[in-house]
Amino acid sequence: MSLEPRTPAAANGVVSEEPKRPAFVSPSPRLRLNPNNDHNPDNYDDMQLDFSPEIFTSLERYLPASMLGKPRYDKFKFMREILLKYFPPGERNRVQKHREYRQKIISNYQPLHRGLYSMQPAATFVTAFLKAVSENTEESFRRIMSEPSPGIFTFEMFQPRFCELLLSEVEHFENWVNEAKFKIMRPNTMNKYGAVLDDFGLETMLDKLVESFIRPISKVFYPEVGGATLDSHHGFVVEYGDNRDVDLGFHVDDSEVTLNVCLGKQFSGGELYFRGTRCDKHVNSGSQSEEIFDYAHVPGYAVLHRGRHRHGARATTSGHRINLILWCRSSVFREMKKYQKDFSSWCGECLLEKKERQRKSIAATKQELLRRDGESAL
Repeated sequence: MSLEPRTPAAANGVVSEEPKRPAFVSPSPRLRLNPNNDHNPDNYDDMQLDFSPEIFTSLERYLPASMLGKPRYDKFKFMREILLKYFPPGERNRVQKHREYRQKIISNYQPLHRGLYSMQPAATFVTAFLKAVSENTEESFRRIMSEPSPGIFTFEMFQPRFCELLLSEVEHFENWVNEAKFKIMRPNTMNKYGAVLDDFGLETMLDKLVESFIRPISKVFYPEVGGATLDSHHGFVVEYGDNRDVDLGFHVDDSEVTLNVCLGKQFSGGELYFRGTRCDKHVNSGSQSEEIFDYAHVPGYAVLHRGRHRHGARATTSGHRINLILWCRSSVFREMKKYQKDFSSWCGECLLEKKERQRKSIAATKQELLRRDGESAL
């Protein structure tokens, strides 16, 4: 789900029918490292919140033991304080303006293909993908996927008709924006063309895509970056080619897991290039030969990778290429990451440093043993 709220939030973040309680003051909120899987979380759907209700339900299993038995309102306050750390005052103001912008669009925009706005799996996905997800095993996923480079998975995902409908809806929205003289907010600071799908009502569809289709796969292949706890998203389309963006510079995504699906149309060029996964400390380090991988887009086919997998897009030399991008995020992982120092489970450079420390330790141990053997021989 998007980090935007589903309904306008009350000033204190809760609806009036929630009974008033004395303010709960928590000692520097901090989540536990491992979830309490025996705990049954509360449901927050009836509350008007700064963040989607599912985020609070997801986080609740990670509350410290002393918080699990507290009233729902107290748990909400504790978790909200943690979530707000990610949004300084300036960012919260931006989010509020974006919320108002989105509400204005949804109140006035008339969708062209209403069927897109609810997830209809049989009309969206190819049969092999649906079967693999229904079986929900590593074996079933690998049966439909290729892993041409470590941590990068490619597979056929969307039916051609779904791609056509989504492209048509995006074009309809962009035409409406121009006719209404409404300023469109672009997906990010890197792309001058494209649109945020959540902004014109596709949030529920993308929620379902993350929850029922991407999270089960990510739980298997990306557990070390919160793949099992994906609870929010930023979904958008990007456009490249004639009179559009041409290429995309080398970068990492603001996500734990990224889904990138080519929707079409006819184009040449535009290959993705990958150069290894890195933590914040090593994001600008060099690449090893085994980390270098290029991928050519195919309409309907998806690329799934860690958000911290450094990548870029080469120039689209002709035609018009449109891709659906879904940045999938885990609030649990982002909180846990603040207390971690070793990212060798997924950062290529951290792994090299760890192996080098181990090599030196083994060498030093051998040297010490040889020295002791030499002394005993004397």
